[in-house]
Amino acid sequence: MSAGVLSGRIALVTGASRGIGAATARTLGQAGAHVVAVARTVGGLEELDDAIRAAGGSATLVPLDVTDFQGLARLAGTLGERYRRLDILVGNAGIAGPSSPLDHIPLKDWDEVIKVNVTANWQLICAMDALLRRSDAGRAVFITSGAAHSMRPYRGLYSTSKAALEAVARTYVAETERTTVRVNLFNPGPTRTRTRAQVMPGEDPMTLPPPEEVAEKIVELCLPEFAETGRFYDFPTRKLLSFRRPQ
Repeated sequence: MSAGVLSGRIALVTGASRGIGAATARTLGQAGAHVVAVARTVGGLEELDDAIRAAGGSATLVPLDVTDFQGLARLAGTLGERYRRLDILVGNAGIAGPSSPLDHIPLKDWDEVIKVNVTANWQLICAMDALLRRSDAGRAVFITSGAAHSMRPYRGLYSTSKAALEAVARTYVAETERTTVRVNLFNPGPTRTRTRAQVMPGEDPMTLPPPEEVAEKIVELCLPEFAETGRFYDFPTRKLLSFRRPQ
C-alpha cells in the first residue's frame, strides 16, 4: 500500500488490538489515514499505537467493547464534533463461539456471539451512517467468513452469526446505493490468528497467510477509487464475487 494514498482520511477499525484488525489498522495508518482504533484490550491498543506512530502515522485509541452500544453512539458524537465525517469503517470485531452441536449450545453463548458478530455491527451502522454519508467517498467493509455459506457440524452458531451479518450488510448496501457510500464484505479465510488457533488447535499456523497479507486487500476496498458496492471479496481465491440467488 503506497504511503500517503489515504492521507487525510479518517478510518475506524473495530477489534483493532490484535490479528486482522490490528494489521488492518497498521496498514491504514501506513497509507496515511488517521486510525480510530476500537478494542477492549488496552495493552494491545497501545502496542498498535506505537507501531502506527513508528511508521509515521497517527491514531486515536478507543478502549471500548463493541457491545457497549451507548459507547458506540458517544464515539460517533465525538467523531462528528472533531472530524464532521467518517471516511472508512472496518467492522472486524468478532468471536468464534463454542464448537458444539446446536442442541448443546448454552443460551448465554448463543446470545453473546450474536450480540458481538451481528448486533454490534448493526449498531455500528446506526451510529456511523450519518458520518459515512458526509464523506466524499465513505467506505464500509465488514469481515465475514466462508462459514456463512458452508455449514459444518458443530459450527452452527458461528455460521448463523456470519450469515446474519451478511444480511445486515447487504441491506445496508441497498439503503446506500444512491449515495457516495460503498459497502462490501470480506472473507479472509483461514489466517494465522489467535482465534483460528483456538478453533483449529491441531493446525500448523505457518501454513496460513499472516494477517498483514489479508489487511492489504481489506484496505484496497477502502480506497476512494474503489467504487464497487455489495460485493464479496474472497481472499483465499483472490476473487471479487457477486451475490446470486440459489439455483
